[in-house]
Amino acid sequence: MKTLSACLLASAVALMASAAHADTTVEFWHSFNPDKSNGKALAEIIDNFEAANPGIHIDDQFIGDYNDIVAKLQAAIPARRAPDAVIMEVTRYGLFADRGVLEDLTDRLAGDPLSEDLFGFAREVGVYDGKNYIIPFNSSTPVLYANKDIFEQAGYADIPPLKTFADITVAAGTISEMLESDNIKGMTAPGQFARWGLIMSNDSDLIDSTTGDIMIDAPNTVETYEWMASLVKDGIASPDGVTDEKVDKQVFLSGHAGLMMNSTGDHGDVVKALGDKAVVLPMPCNKVCAVPIGGAGIGILSSSEDEVKDAAYKFISFAASPESNAIWFAGTGYMPINKKTADEPLAKEAIANEEGITVAIEQLDFARGRPRPPVVTWMRSNEYDVWQAIALGTRDAQSALADFAARTFQEAERLSK
Repeated sequence: MKTLSACLLASAVALMASAAHADTTVEFWHSFNPDKSNGKALAEIIDNFEAANPGIHIDDQFIGDYNDIVAKLQAAIPARRAPDAVIMEVTRYGLFADRGVLEDLTDRLAGDPLSEDLFGFAREVGVYDGKNYIIPFNSSTPVLYANKDIFEQAGYADIPPLKTFADITVAAGTISEMLESDNIKGMTAPGQFARWGLIMSNDSDLIDSTTGDIMIDAPNTVETYEWMASLVKDGIASPDGVTDEKVDKQVFLSGHAGLMMNSTGDHGDVVKALGDKAVVLPMPCNKVCAVPIGGAGIGILSSSEDEVKDAAYKFISFAASPESNAIWFAGTGYMPINKKTADEPLAKEAIANEEGITVAIEQLDFARGRPRPPVVTWMRSNEYDVWQAIALGTRDAQSALADFAARTFQEAERLSK
């Protein structure tokens, strides 16, 4: 009997081990704080996926912002500690695709009905060197957020047109002057995504998305940096976030700035903090109307096991479905990436009840993708220090950007060898 019991116990243990082995876990790195609206929307999507796919577990891990993900992934790859799937910002994934780190998803997407349902802009941002390496998840453009109450306190009956740099200087300058005693500034200093958008609206770019030409020191780019820096130097924009963009967002959410240029992905947090005080406006069209398409997509690591890759792609496809995308759109303000999303009840309700949530969609008529060769990751990482030097007055824009353009060219040459 003891022998029989031992055999039965061993069989039961083996069966349990076999069942556990049958479940597939996908380690997924992302940039969405679980305490924020976007993190909660992602959690709902993951819960729905796991309920529909009981054999797959998504081990989602909040890593930090896009920069944190790039840095950690670069450290994890040689240590063989890379995840199975990862959120990759749309200008940074080329570095990893170029080195064979990301799985080529071209054939998977071609055989997926999802392929026909994606908007053209959403499909395009996942293509590098003619192949699909990421499937879009969160797509955005920068928008101009305004605090209606602050404008009223500064004497404005209505928010004036804010279509040019000059319009913004006047309105934000008036707020800073009128509400200085209340420690309220006209606006926050623009973050990198907004800086790129402002450069585009001044009919320029950092790197040409078609030719790859470096335009960091082009006259209209320099002019834009000079204007942005003048906002800080003249006391119109809060200097708090120049060295830490996360601080600037908190300045606006706490009611200490009248304007903020930031991603549509911040819509949920803005509405939660300001309620009906929040107004969403399009970015200025200073010389032309143009905004960058931002956000990220999900890629699969080529080092993962085949069955894990299959499970990861199944999740990625599910996350881009109309049902999941409606949860994401309604909960965060990121743009719909699926043509069928707007037919979902949740999306219809969001569009009907949140007027500002559609501003980014309306900007798609003049939205542009950005370059994604390997040098862009380096350029974006180093642009922060260049901007800080210009904004804080330690370097003039012309010389700082000329030097930065030369260094970016050298880095592009090095990476191409």
